[in-house]
Amino acid sequence: MPTLKTPTRQTLPTPSSQRINPRTLYHGLLQSPSEHLGAARDYLQENLRRAAALPCDLPEDPSQLSQWVHDSSGKVADAYNAYLAARKQGQPRRFFTNRAHALYFLRGVAPTKLVDGAWLYGIVSQWQDWRFHGLVRTYLEELGDGEPTQNHVALYKQLLYTYDLNDTDNLSPDHYIQGALQLALAHQARDFLPELIGYNLGYEQLPLHLLISIRELSELGIDPYYFQLHVTIDNADTGHAQKAVDAVLNNLPTNGDTDAFLQRVRAGYLLNELGTSSMDVIEGFRLEHEVQSMLEHKAVVARNIHSDRCRIEGRTVNEWLATPGQMGAMLAALEKRGWIRRHTDPEESRFWQLVHGNRAPMFGVFSGYELQLLHDWIAGEWAAPTSPRRPQPAPPMATTDDFAEEQSLLRQQLNALPAEEQMAALIELMGPATHYTPAGLLATRLFTRGMGHPSGF
Repeated sequence: MPTLKTPTRQTLPTPSSQRINPRTLYHGLLQSPSEHLGAARDYLQENLRRAAALPCDLPEDPSQLSQWVHDSSGKVADAYNAYLAARKQGQPRRFFTNRAHALYFLRGVAPTKLVDGAWLYGIVSQWQDWRFHGLVRTYLEELGDGEPTQNHVALYKQLLYTYDLNDTDNLSPDHYIQGALQLALAHQARDFLPELIGYNLGYEQLPLHLLISIRELSELGIDPYYFQLHVTIDNADTGHAQKAVDAVLNNLPTNGDTDAFLQRVRAGYLLNELGTSSMDVIEGFRLEHEVQSMLEHKAVVARNIHSDRCRIEGRTVNEWLATPGQMGAMLAALEKRGWIRRHTDPEESRFWQLVHGNRAPMFGVFSGYELQLLHDWIAGEWAAPTSPRRPQPAPPMATTDDFAEEQSLLRQQLNALPAEEQMAALIELMGPATHYTPAGLLATRLFTRGMGHPSGF
């Protein structure tokens, strides 16, 4: 029986040793993929070498994959039940110390979530091959079958806009490793098919952190729907997790080196372990560090625009801002002067009154996320005497009625094409950079319908 063997353990290079910058590749593959295909290939090969040194928990016998999925899902369920029991006994939230921490998490995982499902795009052209039906179906469900309220990327974009988290420019390259891998697989599927299938197998398993995140986001009044959606569609019975197993078994070579195929599946599976993970983001939050870093970033553009009338510990605001690395000392000075009253209601701090509220002198200087950082840092151990917040649902997204004119135009363009070219035209619009746009959503709906009726739209 073919096996998924584990190679000899090697030293794993750190992400900083990578030759290709994942953030650069990520944006390149979204904006002009045809110009970055060579870099995508090199990036995959580079990271496959890195991942080869990692231990693997896949069963050696591929016929045991379904049981492995069910066992893994059961362990996650048991661990989550233990978490719930601990919470009932009064234990605090395990992940998010405050609302700013939760928003930090949403922002930190954004590069990956904004290309959710992208690795499967390269499979869609094989929609008529039964071996890939489950993978194509998985991709279409990631795209919400073209419904804007179900498309995963559209949902996450809406989440970022709702909580003012769109500024991700200063995230490290490591935050982009997973997103770059997904986009690279999307555009190199023909040459890395076993690795793509293996990556899909790993990504579609239900992780414990997803369940805990849903619970704690909800407690903090943050809409958890994007994450809830993944719990249902990734189930181990009929969901994406089982479809991922089917994809491995359906593509086992009948006239070829099955062991080599499975080794490549394993290599792709291990790609999931690279880069900054969700847990890395959660565990990397340090509130005071984030507040100081945010203020240092603001100081670059604000160091010469303040009045010299106000002095803090003998220095003007401009003087405080002029020298990098002074934000910690400036905050301490503000606290000493009584402008900031830590561990109390932020409304009692003069500094907070300067930055928060429509009539505040510094209204608009800080984003919603930045204000939350400041609020939670000032509040510290103080807790508002209110009931737990209910999740704030995102504003409703545009419906398909708004795209009526575009729908008519796209239908006209499709009807002018030969039948064999119609699906290809739709697939192009279903790419990672466009599937969540009005044209891409419509194309997904028409493609889904065309899979059952490929003779026309």
